[in-house]
Amino acid sequence: MEGNMFKLIKNVELYDPLYKGKQDILICGSKIVKIASEIKYEDAYIIDKKGFIAMPGIIDQHIHITGGGGEGGFHTRTPEVQLSDLIKGGVTTVVGLLGTDSLTKNIESLIAKTKALKHEGMTAYCLTGAYRYPSPTLTNSVDKDMAYIEEIIGVKLALSDHREPMITKDELKKLVSLVRVAGMISSKTGFITLHMGDDPKEFKMIFDVLNETSIPIKHFRPTHVNRNETLFKDALKFLKQGGIIDMTVGTSFEKMKTSLSQIEEKYIPYVTFSSDGNGSWSKYDETGKLMKIGVQSCDGILRSIKYLIENGESIENSIRFGTSHVSHALSLKDKGYIQENKDADIILLDTNYELDTVITLGKIMMIDKNIRQKGTYEQ
Repeated sequence: MEGNMFKLIKNVELYDPLYKGKQDILICGSKIVKIASEIKYEDAYIIDKKGFIAMPGIIDQHIHITGGGGEGGFHTRTPEVQLSDLIKGGVTTVVGLLGTDSLTKNIESLIAKTKALKHEGMTAYCLTGAYRYPSPTLTNSVDKDMAYIEEIIGVKLALSDHREPMITKDELKKLVSLVRVAGMISSKTGFITLHMGDDPKEFKMIFDVLNETSIPIKHFRPTHVNRNETLFKDALKFLKQGGIIDMTVGTSFEKMKTSLSQIEEKYIPYVTFSSDGNGSWSKYDETGKLMKIGVQSCDGILRSIKYLIENGESIENSIRFGTSHVSHALSLKDKGYIQENKDADIILLDTNYELDTVITLGKIMMIDKNIRQKGTYEQ
């Protein structure tokens, strides 16, 4: 029966994310316990998907799980993400965060939603802070939020954007110092996700702080770095100094592929993808007036992987940006790989690279393209 503690996936082409050939995968509870070319276990629930691709579940480190938007008025706030939105994107681990709106959205609701997604079967984390500074928090302290709240693994801040909080260089130094020490104390990576906008300042403040302090570069995590060419040039410079950059994907696939082509292979392991899912996208005129707004889907990483594969990139190279690279960046040792003793977060793609099956922590969320698990209030 499907609810069996043991599940056996058979006859899949395994990418762990490296290609391992045709393999069977035995799951016990939430863990992968055995991988071999032939496994027989009569008491297991069998999932036979001959010829399908098995890859690690996607880790999306940038999703607005409590909704984003609001820049066009209260009616433009996006709603909370639903469990099925994540499943459809092949997401098995999510990091939630706030965006522009930390007035009608707050850290309390963000943490509550993170816990709700965990209860519904996801692995879920979140960031304290938002675009604003001083950072909105639960405990009135960024470092206490990180140290004492299990789900919080970092901080959010906006730079080089017309909506940024105009933080000073000295304030940024103090903030990243708090994040570093809190990460050390709580055994978390401890980083600031930096929303990077279109302002001509680009990475200037980040480079200044790095030059004037001994704070390791790993604590700065710029995202949306592929939004324009001049910003991406600074991102490449940051990458070559030992940093990790995050590309927002799911919109212009051709632009994404062009950006990737500019990165030397030795730096590729330090490049991650995220979707900015469930947040709003917006376009402004030259005066800063909002002209158009919409909602970003949560399947951007999955669609980007498919695009790369269909446009000549290997499966191995395509899937790592949303799996193993992210697990290393976030220090999630049990995620990002299909290996024995790792978490059983697995997705299966059919021969057309379409999502067929999603398993999170050993639980079947989707199979045969049918969602089996929905959020508490989903119809």
